[in-house]
Amino acid sequence: MTTTTRAHPGPTDPTGETMDGPTTTAQAPPAPDAERLRRWRMVLGADAAESTGHTLTGRDAAMDAALNALYGGGAGKKPGDRGSGGRSAGLGASAPSVARWLGDIRTYFPASVVQVMQRDAIDRLGLAALLLEPEMLEAVEPDVHLVGTLLSLHKAMPDTTRETARAVVRKVVEDLEKRWESRTRTTLSGALDRSARTSRPSHRDIDWDRTVRANLKNYLTLPGRDGAPARGTVVPERLVGHGRAARSVRKDVVLCVDQSGSMAASVVYASVFGAVLASLRTLSTRLVVFDTAVVDLTDQLDDPVDLLFGARLGGGTDINRALAYCQSRITRPADTVVVLISDLHEGGIRGEMLKRVAAMKASGVQFVTLLALSDEGAPAYDHEHAAALGALGAPAFACTPDLFPDVMAAAIEKRPLPVPDKEPPP
Repeated sequence: MTTTTRAHPGPTDPTGETMDGPTTTAQAPPAPDAERLRRWRMVLGADAAESTGHTLTGRDAAMDAALNALYGGGAGKKPGDRGSGGRSAGLGASAPSVARWLGDIRTYFPASVVQVMQRDAIDRLGLAALLLEPEMLEAVEPDVHLVGTLLSLHKAMPDTTRETARAVVRKVVEDLEKRWESRTRTTLSGALDRSARTSRPSHRDIDWDRTVRANLKNYLTLPGRDGAPARGTVVPERLVGHGRAARSVRKDVVLCVDQSGSMAASVVYASVFGAVLASLRTLSTRLVVFDTAVVDLTDQLDDPVDLLFGARLGGGTDINRALAYCQSRITRPADTVVVLISDLHEGGIRGEMLKRVAAMKASGVQFVTLLALSDEGAPAYDHEHAAALGALGAPAFACTPDLFPDVMAAAIEKRPLPVPDKEPPP
């Protein structure tokens, strides 16, 4: 069997088409070496064009240009600056040019990658100020991190931008509520029912596991009949059952949230979860945010967007002062869960902070410390303070939004918290 081939094959482009030389009768796939060079060229950027000998075309060239604008060697320059040669970076100094770039990356990359690139553009190229322009906000892919940036800028926003910013924040909040509301309500409603035990349950409300364990002392061995072996049984002198759902408030929940700049994502998630918790009639939910001042936002829990715009990201941290306020609002310690969400970089009085936590736990309060409420990975936090809280029986750990309903359910039922595997020491 014979095939038509080139006597002197020329170089190929990324699609495998010959750039010169005789035409073959069948299209051959790109050579492994050519595909490898293409991938290295895409990974290494424009600086690798000469060393790889590979020229990008079409979609590859467009993707490379979008990446180079953000991650090029001149990324430290002000947007729009160009070097004297070689690799440069920048998105231009106007919102329209940034909006075009945002459109490009949404064309070439999935939403998860777009969100990372947007965050990097804000951090690396100093584009936060452009978020004050409506056309810029209309072009971005809304996510939790963008909301955090908008909240830190909202006091500087002109009136023409404020409503657009609220629309962006509302879209993210509504998406988060749809994602977490059903599971949170189901998990916590079950926990609330189990936390209200009754000793005279109806048959369908009997908690058989707890009933058996409560009556193990009443274990009897009964002789078998007609030569059958003896068998044991538990006599249930005391029945333990799940309480029926009631209209009265069973638990008080206090969310005490650090609103320093590093906690932006946690503030967003805590606000959404706070609104969900407040919608449960058997919970009384209070939301307190703090930096060096303390603000009670409980009256805004019915609208998470208004609540978020009531927070003010940035500033210092005074955990002791915030806990003092929360402690003063506790009226039923044995039925109260306090959730402190903070990286524990305390600017107040450390000894007093720990004393307050110890006093609350001694009074019967369930105290939970979350180093972060986000999906951003391992957080930076004060390890010394975390260890001190752990020694008081209030282990500090990072919590993802997925895990939060289970953490709250465990706290409500007064059982061990589902603490993730411990992180390695720094």
